[in-house]
Amino acid sequence: MKIYQLTCGDELHRYKKSLVLCFHGPRKVASTGSDQGGCRQDLEAVFNNDGNPGPGMQFQMRADTYPEHLAVIAREDMGLDPDRCTGFCTAASMDNASIQSMAHEDFTVTAIVTAGIESNGCRIGDTASYTEKPGTINIILHIDADLPDGALIKALSSCTEAKTAAIQELLASSRYSRGLATGSGTDGVIVVCNTASEKKLTDAGSHSRLGEYIGKTVIKAVKEALLLQTGLNPRSQHDILRRMDRFGVTQDTLWAAYEKKHIQTEHLPRYAFEDWLDGIKTGNLLVTCTSLYAHLLDQLDWGLLTPAEAWPVGRRLLAMAGMADPDDGMIPKDDPVPWMTEQYINSLLSLLDAIKV
Repeated sequence: MKIYQLTCGDELHRYKKSLVLCFHGPRKVASTGSDQGGCRQDLEAVFNNDGNPGPGMQFQMRADTYPEHLAVIAREDMGLDPDRCTGFCTAASMDNASIQSMAHEDFTVTAIVTAGIESNGCRIGDTASYTEKPGTINIILHIDADLPDGALIKALSSCTEAKTAAIQELLASSRYSRGLATGSGTDGVIVVCNTASEKKLTDAGSHSRLGEYIGKTVIKAVKEALLLQTGLNPRSQHDILRRMDRFGVTQDTLWAAYEKKHIQTEHLPRYAFEDWLDGIKTGNLLVTCTSLYAHLLDQLDWGLLTPAEAWPVGRRLLAMAGMADPDDGMIPKDDPVPWMTEQYINSLLSLLDAIKV
């Protein structure tokens, strides 16, 4: 079924659990795909496949290797020649794909994105934890203009920058470190340009109009795809646990700290504790102060602030949020982030003092 037509005549079709972009003329493609990836001028289509078998079921490859798996999908599910197409898999539903397009006077940029980074969002440089599995942010970027090879690769680079900008603006967490995510471990990008176009563009960087349009379409598409797939958006991030979970502040760790604090005294049952936490975790002042506190922790990690600079301000933020003033202990110089996280947890639990068990 055709679901979208691009300005140059290329068509986006839905085949079972795949989106297929079929070319209607000569195209140049730069792809990170495992099968027929790289820079190519002999392809007839590109695709994005939903490899999620369903809730509670494990992904199963239909061949011995991932490239061979993609070839089987292309041939058997889409009727494509595996030697004339490239694509990738994802755990995201094609129903949740975002299509965003911007037209200039004589060229058009279109981003087709599926996304979801709740389970394997990561920050570049995190400790390796690679297993071969479907990707989570997949981008097909179509440019209705002709680009030389260098500009095509620059477009891929600009596309990746835009993806990371979208994730950073949502403050999405890495699941493998205490950093902000820059993507997932298995993202894919395909950039297509129209070599039959009379419009020739030579720059896809941030100073160019093409780079601007790549940034705007990809950022918008990534954000919408994340919202459609997992509900990730500014409203869902307005939550102290979402701001602090990458530092180890979760319902479980807060409950463990609360139990430890009251091990010999009467305390709330878990259900009442979670009701209390649910009631305060999205409060405006608490979220604001928590967000600023988290940014102090980031700047400690990045070496932009010293512990002596960060902790006095962090302590003021806790007080502004209405938490108890923690003991002014000796902040460690080697790795102050866990220590400041512990102060946050203890101060947050102090808000329970007014509750009578």
